[in-house]
Amino acid sequence: MRGIVLACGNTQSPLITDGDRLEVREVPSRPGKAHVDPVLAESGDARLVVLGTDADLNAVVLRLLRTERLADVAVGYVPVEPDSAVADLWGLPTDRGRALDLALSGEPDRVPLVRDDVGGVLVGLGRLGPVRGVGYADDTVVLRGQASRIEVVPDRELGLVVRVVNKRLLGSKVKTTAGRAFQLGCLPVEVRSDGVAHPRPMGKWTWYRHTEDLRLVRGLG
Repeated sequence: MRGIVLACGNTQSPLITDGDRLEVREVPSRPGKAHVDPVLAESGDARLVVLGTDADLNAVVLRLLRTERLADVAVGYVPVEPDSAVADLWGLPTDRGRALDLALSGEPDRVPLVRDDVGGVLVGLGRLGPVRGVGYADDTVVLRGQASRIEVVPDRELGLVVRVVNKRLLGSKVKTTAGRAFQLGCLPVEVRSDGVAHPRPMGKWTWYRHTEDLRLVRGLG
């Protein structure tokens, strides 16, 4: 399987170089339209491999969504951070050698892609808080009042899982609810998607399952 590696930011490694199976493109962190779209236009049947952070993967997946390439482009991921939420969520290796082998040789698996109502996507972990307001997962009230934070992650069953976390003197109390959408109305709160903060505090927010899944390379070939 031929692959095009998007080496995002200062993530290049001697392990990953141009060769018969690989073509390496160095792009900035969180690459945008000018860097990703030309690669997609000429990729053909090549597999796209993102070498970078969860935020970098988020940026590339957003371009797949905007260019309507989710259905025909398989995406491998080589995380550069050991605490990658995407790797933890979908059982991906964080060792670069093993991750690259999997990204090139593994089978793509359809996993839910989560969107927000301001034009972004979520591939790993979304976080808000501290928060005071009212939140719903579909028709279920998951918050009425305050919480230390709210976490949202993609989930294979319905689309996403909402975790409402309240810190206690001894540990934390966590309430977990699955749904297809999460809606929140609240006092202005910081929102982070895959480690990147929204430019301004938000008084309402929605994450919901997109109609198309992401073809993420997870299984061994």
